[in-house]
Amino acid sequence: MSQTDLLDQEPVFQLKGSMLAITVMELAHNDLERLDRQLDEKVAQAPNFFQNTPLVMALDKLPEGEPPLDLPALLEICRRHGLRTLAIRANREAHIAAADALDIPVLPPSGARERPLDPVEPGAKKKVEKTAEPAKPAVQPTRIITTPVRGGQQIYAPGGDLVVLAAVSPGAELLADGNIHVYGPMRGRALAGIKGDTKARIFCRQLAAELVSVAGQYKVADDLRRDPLWGQQVQVSLSGDVLNITRL
Repeated sequence: MSQTDLLDQEPVFQLKGSMLAITVMELAHNDLERLDRQLDEKVAQAPNFFQNTPLVMALDKLPEGEPPLDLPALLEICRRHGLRTLAIRANREAHIAAADALDIPVLPPSGARERPLDPVEPGAKKKVEKTAEPAKPAVQPTRIITTPVRGGQQIYAPGGDLVVLAAVSPGAELLADGNIHVYGPMRGRALAGIKGDTKARIFCRQLAAELVSVAGQYKVADDLRRDPLWGQQVQVSLSGDVLNITRL
């Protein structure tokens, strides 16, 4: 048995279901060729397993000795297999900078809240406790897009709402921490409240989407086409873990 055969037997990744019904892919090694092969095998076993699957890509488990991975190449491999990357989970500056350059949200590493604080001098501890204040979430202004959003484009509104005043083509992705408003035909994917805001909503003039999602709960085109409000002016909201589509 060759060394390559041995490597192929060891999984490069592990899939985990998150509490928001978004798949988390944890990479164990920086080996994109092997990842591509193993995803091919997974799709061959279950052709519809990865169909338009929302994904958080976890890079915080990669060994420290390995070089930073090629994030654009990784996202292209995932897209080719039907995985739609919403965000990455990372702790390396190189990965965070690459995600920022691609306008992809970055989530904190797994277990970030349990990390020990840097030790301080005994006499300074009381002073730190008095002056330190919990960080407040940054609220960003509404992001407004006035031109059509074409297939392959991904637009993200961090910390606020996203408003699109034109049509959204198939293959385009809209992401927002808050609400999404589309004042034209919505034919791509719209994901609101991607950091867990269950009160977020999606509003559109014409529902023709490939996927809609609020706080990780989603419906794909096959489900949406069966809805009596398909092609009409609607709003999408979340009640418990059920997406509701109602007329505007």
